[in-house]
Amino acid sequence: MIAIDLGSNTVRVLEFDCRHMRATAAFEKIVKTADKLASTGVIDHEAVDRVIYALKEAQAKIDFAGQEVRAVTTEAVRRAENADAVLERIEKETGVHFKVIDGQQEAALTLKAVRFRLNKLCRASESFALADIGGGSTEIIFVHGGKVVMKSFPVGIVTIAQQYETLEAIEAALPQEMLSMQMFAAEVYATRGRAETFVATAGTPTTVAAMKLGQTYATYDANRINGTILEKEELDFYLTKLLEMPFEKREETVGTGRSDLIAAGILIFKHLYRILEQERCIVVDDGLREGVAIDACEKSHR
Repeated sequence: MIAIDLGSNTVRVLEFDCRHMRATAAFEKIVKTADKLASTGVIDHEAVDRVIYALKEAQAKIDFAGQEVRAVTTEAVRRAENADAVLERIEKETGVHFKVIDGQQEAALTLKAVRFRLNKLCRASESFALADIGGGSTEIIFVHGGKVVMKSFPVGIVTIAQQYETLEAIEAALPQEMLSMQMFAAEVYATRGRAETFVATAGTPTTVAAMKLGQTYATYDANRINGTILEKEELDFYLTKLLEMPFEKREETVGTGRSDLIAAGILIFKHLYRILEQERCIVVDDGLREGVAIDACEKSHR
């Protein structure tokens, strides 16, 4: 089956073998869905062009024929005033029908993928906090035994980077921008206790993990990323390292057009360590795309 996640910055495509519960092919491309969304309220036609081109490129590399396709989209399309027209055009030109999912569904599917990966890594924990730092939103999920509490917040690396002109302005604004996250975490900790483990997924944590492992955007290896530990103090080191690189080297390291977003994302990530009262984090590459695939496979076998 084919699972697709159209996010605020990236479209991610996965071919998944339900019988053996493993990925057989993957594709992703930066499409900047949310570009100009903060200022205009709509998804720009050039962004739609990029999404359509990326999906056609994915279809050329992965054979969609005869396969079930599950495609979801998240915060950028949730916010856009022209969401219906955008999705109609994408379906007309690519044949891919996207379902807009809410923050709770997004968090639940991401959690499904992360739990699956943690079990494979033998890193499963009875109590953990999961942060999914996306382009347009951040989901925070607390797992305490069999109980799960989750919430989605409209703070993401694209929206924050577009709203504030400098990293200094972002850093100054984050305590207020992320206050609702802090209050949510404090409430959960007061009633259920502090999480034993911190887990993070999505582009910022995986990019910092890749830098730690000496990978570039072109040599990125998800299998090596999964399970990488990032200490809180390492974030300042890799942010400084990123900012000190010549522009061309920076683009090569984190991907074309991503360096400003990743820098903003690192500041958000750093603040999450404080909010969640954690010193180290387990990075997992699997996210919404994998969760969509696993969920579809489980439902097909019922």
